[in-house]
Amino acid sequence: MTGDGEPRPGLTADRRPVTGRSARVELAIGGMTCASCAARIEKKLNRLDGVSATVNFATEKATVEYDPERVTPEQLVKTVEATGYTATLPQPPHRAEEHPSEEDDHLSQLRQRLVVSTVLTVPVVLLAMVPALQFTYWQWLSFTLAAPVVVWGALPFHRAAWTNLRHGSATMDTLISLGVLAAFGWSVWALFWGGAGEPGMRMRFQLLPESGHHAASEIYLEVAAALTVFILVGRYLEARAKKRAGGALRALLELGAKDVAKLDEAGREQRVPIEQLRVGDRFVVRPGEKIATDGVVEEGSSAVDQSMLTGESVPVEVGPGDTVVGATVNAGGRLVVRATRVGSDTALAQIARLVAEAQAGKAPVQRLADRIAAVFVPAVILLSLATLGFWLATGAGVLKAFTAAVAVLIIACPCALGLATPTALMVGTGRGAQLGLLIKGPEILESTRRIDTIVLDKTGTVTTGEMTLHEIHTAPGVTETEALRLVGAVEAASEHPIARAIAKAAADKLGDLPQVEAFAAHRGLGVQGVVEGHAVVAGRERFLAEWAQHVSGELAAARRSAEEAGRTAIVAGWDGQARAVFVVGDRLKPTSAEAVRDLRALGLRPMLLTGDNAAAARAVARAVGIPEDDVIAEVLPEDKVEVIRRLQAEGRTVAMVGDGVNDAAALAQADLGIAMGSGTDVAIEASDITLVGGDLRAVVDAIRLSRRTLATIKGNLFWAFAYNVAALPLAALALLNPLIAGAAMAFSSVFVVSNSLRLRRFQPSR
Repeated sequence: MTGDGEPRPGLTADRRPVTGRSARVELAIGGMTCASCAARIEKKLNRLDGVSATVNFATEKATVEYDPERVTPEQLVKTVEATGYTATLPQPPHRAEEHPSEEDDHLSQLRQRLVVSTVLTVPVVLLAMVPALQFTYWQWLSFTLAAPVVVWGALPFHRAAWTNLRHGSATMDTLISLGVLAAFGWSVWALFWGGAGEPGMRMRFQLLPESGHHAASEIYLEVAAALTVFILVGRYLEARAKKRAGGALRALLELGAKDVAKLDEAGREQRVPIEQLRVGDRFVVRPGEKIATDGVVEEGSSAVDQSMLTGESVPVEVGPGDTVVGATVNAGGRLVVRATRVGSDTALAQIARLVAEAQAGKAPVQRLADRIAAVFVPAVILLSLATLGFWLATGAGVLKAFTAAVAVLIIACPCALGLATPTALMVGTGRGAQLGLLIKGPEILESTRRIDTIVLDKTGTVTTGEMTLHEIHTAPGVTETEALRLVGAVEAASEHPIARAIAKAAADKLGDLPQVEAFAAHRGLGVQGVVEGHAVVAGRERFLAEWAQHVSGELAAARRSAEEAGRTAIVAGWDGQARAVFVVGDRLKPTSAEAVRDLRALGLRPMLLTGDNAAAARAVARAVGIPEDDVIAEVLPEDKVEVIRRLQAEGRTVAMVGDGVNDAAALAQADLGIAMGSGTDVAIEASDITLVGGDLRAVVDAIRLSRRTLATIKGNLFWAFAYNVAALPLAALALLNPLIAGAAMAFSSVFVVSNSLRLRRFQPSR
């Protein structure tokens, strides 16, 4: 069944429909090290009758739709475990978030393994590569230092290789384990039986392997230890990036109120945890408090700040009969609300669910190295065995045959492959951090190359998201200074954001404002007061009409013009006559138009998406150079996700730029999510790229840096494979001593790192 209990159609792996009432579960998968692991688990699950599964390596989750009449969740877990991995059933969100220590422990253990292995490996490499350091019995010190690295440091690779072996498969871990053990095993044999342990032994650099004692006296401990450290670096960087997987959901869940002032049948207030609230219960919301859950106002009136959910800065006036949304903030008077939706049915929970669904989808692009490794790893193993058999068959001797086979494994060890992505990512993201651009992982980089459409949220992204006074229109004989002085003084006594914008403009221009007497605020209409003997009223036009102050002529035209431009017009009058119109609205960021031009220069199509009214959206679009056909206005948070999905269904690859909670699900759904750092934590956690500042031009720099980093990664991968293609035949033909193979492998790693370091010279366009 689906979450609402309705039957849901599904397909098994062979496209047969899942009959009856289907159920859906999300399993947390442990032990995956590459995309081929995810493919193996997915294949095993889909072999079960009535099961359709998708395994996401990046999020380490399996989304499974199954027929509960044929399969149970426990059977799904056992199937994954039988494949050699771990699986756990989902826990309630509030309980799951209380135990984040398992992920932290894994990262801590990996960091410890990396640090210890690095400390032990550095002297081993120095002793092997610098002849002047090779004192008597130096080789035994190298053996003592390298052994813990090979056994304990590389244990995750050995364990994964053994698991793969038991299930008849091979991955990059298999080749890493084989390479490390082969180099170390050869060194052990050479030390104990081949003469390498004798006093005065020195490493010799020879292009061609020799038979007899000389070849056997070489050791490759530095190869085994360095290979382990290099791969551990990549695994640690990857694990650190994955740590943020559940951040968006945690941030969403933390937005809601923790307790509520519930009213009993006698009208008495009692503070209870939010979990005890039920549909139909009445509760109190005081000024400044969060509304506990979705409901209908029964008593009171106020302005409700919905910016955390809608992204729009103007509070909404509510009164009896109006609906309110949980987690929004009561900015005005006392409200009594009757709960209509609680728990998982609230708007906040639905947005959290949208974020989870968008993140759980299968990534369309798998990592290039893992795809090639599916063929590369078994091919190298077969080539090594073939090399051993060939030289044995030709009568060249066991020593030469084994030396050539070891050279094949060592030269093919994916050290450069393991560094290709993490080093470029490390340098690229490090440079990005210096520029205020945070890129969350390697899979994001491919998205930047493919995007052709970029959707921009309006409020807080293209505009500042703050209400400001734009214009003042006055009646004949009235100066702007007089209007600002009188109206600003009255508005200064109000807490409404529009009033604060007028009061701030007045204070900035005039300094101290006069005192107001007999002040009164009329919810949803306006304010009134007496300033320096003048009876001042300000607010909606119909509010002034109640005071027999009618707006006409130039003031009426100014009001209409402001509203057509999507701004808010506040009419003010004093001494019995309407005398001024104050135009208040969101302000365009000064760099937004330049940013839109630069985005077009990158080959992207900018579009404007907002929950604001169409007039305001079109005005902003005209100001920044976006055609009206590319403006989508008056959309709810759920609609924003649907807009992204519709664009994707049209064949577009979509990037989304936003800053509010209402943007979180759309950011997660988009092929590339970019969050403004001045926005909410939820939007930032749900995004792929975060811009620390609020300058929209940083989007251009983020895309440019991401594309440059991706190009570097692909260049690294190309040369890593090219090195293998060129060197493998030489090793197979016994034309490379394993020592030369190890040096060549090290050189390929140095090249990859050097190529990645060029990203430090990236210059922003800002």
